[in-house]
Amino acid sequence: MLIRILLCYIFGYIRVSVEGYYIEKLINICTNKKIVIWHLKRDKNVKLYFNIATQDFKQIVKIAKKLQCHVKIEKKKGLPFLLHRYHKRKIFAIVAICILAGVVGLSHFIWNVEIQEESGQELEGIYQDVVEAGLATGTLKAKIDTKGIINQVRLKRQDIAWMGIELKGTNAIVRIVKADSKPEIIDETEYCSIVSDKEGVITKINAQNGTMNVKVGDTVSHGTILINGWIEGKYTGIRYVHARGEIEAKVWHTKNIFIPYTSTETRETGNFQNFYSIKFHNFEINLPKRLSKFKIYDTIESEKKIRLFSDFYLPISVKKTTQKELEEQQKTYQAEEAKSIGKQQLEQELEAEIEDKSKIVNKYSNTYEKEDGVEIYVTYEVLETIGTNEKIVF
Repeated sequence: MLIRILLCYIFGYIRVSVEGYYIEKLINICTNKKIVIWHLKRDKNVKLYFNIATQDFKQIVKIAKKLQCHVKIEKKKGLPFLLHRYHKRKIFAIVAICILAGVVGLSHFIWNVEIQEESGQELEGIYQDVVEAGLATGTLKAKIDTKGIINQVRLKRQDIAWMGIELKGTNAIVRIVKADSKPEIIDETEYCSIVSDKEGVITKINAQNGTMNVKVGDTVSHGTILINGWIEGKYTGIRYVHARGEIEAKVWHTKNIFIPYTSTETRETGNFQNFYSIKFHNFEINLPKRLSKFKIYDTIESEKKIRLFSDFYLPISVKKTTQKELEEQQKTYQAEEAKSIGKQQLEQELEAEIEDKSKIVNKYSNTYEKEDGVEIYVTYEVLETIGTNEKIVF
């Protein structure tokens, strides 16, 4: 709404007065029709003053006529009316030329960098890498080497499969396809063993090629050789191979948490207040604001850039700072209640990270009461396929 009001200042607006007995109904109709009105001032009970965009004036007249209210234009404000007032003077030509020259000049720069990642997959730090490679807001389009930027970013990162840059208006669109992370694949002609990549107890092992190094019931740790990459024959001796096989183990997933008997928690009250500022590229102007009325609050910032067309951004943006009020609450738990809360939270976390719930074979928990709270441990025993190929180095 603030951006729309600012645009009204640029393109002109009208200060009107409405007189009648149904002015409250008029305001409600404007709200439903999304007609923006601002700076409302009431005079007695039957007269109302407010500002409105020039293009919405005809709608206000129609609504007022149906409600038997009288509409009167009090003032006309904004740049168009100012230019019209002085259209016979030199200032009109000067302002018009300055605006035109400003728009043409701004069109030669990039004022917005838009990152589009395939399937919504976010790459951490990609925007900063693009900026450091030479694609930053305020950069002259003629000096942007798109191929050089793409090569620099791709050399720095291994998680990009494809990258493209398109310059449209004052907008730079960076399209990225994320590379899938793949495990190292060892060629079938390479000699390798299968080693454990997890800790657990072997429940099933089937060596299709190679020699078993463990048996069912053995406890293995990370790096233990499960199937050796060699076969020993009575007459052929030791012959090295590419080990293959299926190994299943009972793996432990453990999480712990400490629940204090007394703690302070914060929650939102639902009250909030907004502050605004206008940014001209790297220069920021704070609009008149008051100090926060909340003792404890959470701050959320958002920024919206102003654009004339879909891909013609201006070096102007409106920054919105929202402060949400928080209140503190003292929570006190008995030992059994703390154990129940901790156990439930840990179980939810463990089940969220285990893909196949049918493979869970056992669950157990341990609790340790302390002076100021309870330490809870929850363990899930899960049947999982383990083992990864490892080259044999001679």
